[in-house]
Amino acid sequence: MKKRIKIFIISFSLIAFSFSAAQSENDTLYIASWNMENLFDAIDDPDKRDEEFLPDGKKEWTNEKIDLKIKNQARVIEWMNNGRGPDLLGIQEVEHQHLIDTLLQRYFPNKNYKVAYKETPDKRGIDNGLIYNGDKFELIDINPIEVELPSKYPTRYILEVHLKNINGEEVYVFVNHWPSRSGGEERSKPNRIKAASVLRDVIDILYKKNDKLNIVIIGDFNDNPNNVSIARYLWTHPYTCSTKAEPMRLYNLSYSEFISGNGTYLYRGNWNMLDQIIVSNEIVEDGRIKYICNSFELIKPDFMITQSGKYKGAATPTFGGRKYIAGFSDHIPVGAKFIFVQ
Repeated sequence: MKKRIKIFIISFSLIAFSFSAAQSENDTLYIASWNMENLFDAIDDPDKRDEEFLPDGKKEWTNEKIDLKIKNQARVIEWMNNGRGPDLLGIQEVEHQHLIDTLLQRYFPNKNYKVAYKETPDKRGIDNGLIYNGDKFELIDINPIEVELPSKYPTRYILEVHLKNINGEEVYVFVNHWPSRSGGEERSKPNRIKAASVLRDVIDILYKKNDKLNIVIIGDFNDNPNNVSIARYLWTHPYTCSTKAEPMRLYNLSYSEFISGNGTYLYRGNWNMLDQIIVSNEIVEDGRIKYICNSFELIKPDFMITQSGKYKGAATPTFGGRKYIAGFSDHIPVGAKFIFVQ
């Protein structure tokens, strides 16, 4: 009799564990962001400055190199979220959507991944996009937000993607790739301040309609969390597990890693936290999409990280200067875990 009871208890525990594991995977949400570093095709676009990335250009960019880059990047995406892949992945530096479509069709045929994407006026020909899990989200709308720089030089859109999750909760995702530090950080600072101001205005308009929004802001900001563009003009605040969130505020989940000296981009021996995840107070406080505290992470599988030399610890890029080294990207992706609260 005791043996039967013991077998019953073990069997029941296994069933309960399996149900719990399935439920937790279904209820969890993994959000990531990655600058994919010049993911160009090999076709000349006369309206874009893509001549460097052509078969007869400086990079001698061929379909074979594109295929290897896509394969490498698919390995990283597959590695995310303990091998389950992300549910939302903001992407930057992609020339055309067909490159992402190819990546998904070739390497994720069993995933219901979909793409939100808009071609931008950026003269370099690189855009922002969002890969989202169609089993957990449906697309409501895509809104490309134009940023008019002080110089009037065309730059990337901020991509606003309006989604609804499986529980009926609406989510606003903003994918960013703010103007670079070309010409020096101080000289180029007004451009990133402009991008921050434009995004803040959009968010304030949304808050006027509803002050309990699920807002996720991801991307490559070309600034650190403590720079004025992010801290003052976008008006974000550091977040730790002890932070008491306040209404209508934005919280930077990457801040703790940043002040610990870590980053996503190594420049002249210094780490910069250019890639970040920022969320609304609703997500860190009382919302039905809840941040799992301390889950923000730098996504660093060993196979994509340089193991020696002066770039040790950095992501292995596609090119080192002019030398082709067949890597992944010059940015380390970032990710964080959330849970759908019933």
